[in-house]
Amino acid sequence: MAAAHNPWSGGDVNGTRHEEFREYVAERGTVLLRAATQLTSDRTEAEDLLQSALTKTYLAWDRIEDPAAVDGYVRRAMVNTQISWWRRRKLDVYPTDRLPDRPVDDDHTGRSEMRDALGRALRRLPERQRLAVMLRYYEDMSEREIAEALGVSVGTVKSTVSRGMSKLRTLMEEPS
Repeated sequence: MAAAHNPWSGGDVNGTRHEEFREYVAERGTVLLRAATQLTSDRTEAEDLLQSALTKTYLAWDRIEDPAAVDGYVRRAMVNTQISWWRRRKLDVYPTDRLPDRPVDDDHTGRSEMRDALGRALRRLPERQRLAVMLRYYEDMSEREIAEALGVSVGTVKSTVSRGMSKLRTLMEEPS
C-alpha cells in the first residue's frame, strides 16, 4: 500500500505525521488547555478533555488540509466531547427527597463571580488594549506575534498590554 500524501509536509505521512502532530501540541498545548479549562472549570477535567480532543485530532490529522484550521478542529472536538460527557453525567443524577449528609466539597461560586467580573472589566477596556491583552494572555501569543498580527511595533504591543493590564487591575479593585 502506498503512503498517503500529507499537504503540510509535502512528503511521506508515515515519516512526518507523528512529528508534525507533536510539534503542534508543543506549540499550542497551553492555549488549548486554557480553552478546555474554560469549558470545564476544572483543571483535571480540562486535561482529560484536551487529551480526548487531541486523540480525535491525531486520528483525523491526514484529513485536515489547512494548518490554520487545526485549532478550530481541536476546539470543536473539545466542545462535542464536553457535551457528550455532560449528557452522560446528566443520566447519573437522580432527584431524591433526602439531602446528602456531607457538604459539597467544591464551591465554584467565587470562581464564577471572578470570571464574570473579569469579563465586565475586559469589556470596559478600549478595543486595542482589550485585543492586545486577550492575544497575549488568552491566546498565549508572543509580543512579536501580536505585533505582526496587529501591524504595529513590539514596543507598541508592550506598552498597550502594560496599560491594559494596569487598567484591568484598577477595574477589578473597584466595588461592583
